[in-house]
Amino acid sequence: MLYSMTGFGRAESNINGRQVVVEIKSLNGKQFDIVTKFPPILRPYELDIRNMLNATLMRGSIDVTISIKQEGATKPMTVNTGLAVFYYQGMQQIAQQLGLPQENVLATLMRMPEVVAPETDVLPESEWIQLKNVVELAAKHLMEHRKHEGAALHKDLHSRIQNIESLLQTVLPFEAARTEKIRSRISQSLQDIVGTENIDPNRFEQEMIYYLERIDFSEEKIRLKQHCEYFHTTVEKSGISKGKVLGFILQEIGREINTLGSKANYAEIQQIVINMKDELEKAKEQVLNIL
Repeated sequence: MLYSMTGFGRAESNINGRQVVVEIKSLNGKQFDIVTKFPPILRPYELDIRNMLNATLMRGSIDVTISIKQEGATKPMTVNTGLAVFYYQGMQQIAQQLGLPQENVLATLMRMPEVVAPETDVLPESEWIQLKNVVELAAKHLMEHRKHEGAALHKDLHSRIQNIESLLQTVLPFEAARTEKIRSRISQSLQDIVGTENIDPNRFEQEMIYYLERIDFSEEKIRLKQHCEYFHTTVEKSGISKGKVLGFILQEIGREINTLGSKANYAEIQQIVINMKDELEKAKEQVLNIL
């Protein structure tokens, strides 16, 4: 089972007359990176929310928005009368010196900075526990979305690796022809340079064996097959976070494919290697989105 890093979760609840809405969006990310948009009332609990989401969501670029609206009566406000008097006295002096009318002074005063401010609101512990449950529910919905997206990635990744395995099998029929072609090419080159009568058959065979051993890719084929099998096994393992491990396995698969291509020395096999690389790159793109 695989989980995508992309997902969205939303939850809402009414907590003691407060309408709470939590929305969490997740995108690709190498580590856990979170951006929060909270009302001031939740600032004391921001670290708790971050730690809770880190434990649940693990990786990705996370965007969390929590909105709290007070239902019913308007939120209580306070008026700083001392500051209002200070502003009023200053306005009177300016108005008298300039001969300006003093109408609508009250409306102007109420708009002055910090004259009217909302009462300091503190979220009680009991309401924080309820709000935390809403955040956990939104995170749970996001993980369900990730799981649904991961099912498509699961199928596609298996298909990509199976294609590489199938392409590896198509190399086998070309191996005998490859060896014979290399032998003929080297033999012809020697004949053109030194002449047939000057070639020592025994020495030629020794050199051919040495050269063919250097370009033999039997071990690469075995390791490539093993890495592909390990990839399938890892995908099916229990657990949620597998993206980094799968990325490392693909690196090993790519290393064997590259070595196979460098040793091929045969056009038909090199074409197969190119197709393998194409499937590998598509798999790498998908793994970047795996949790």
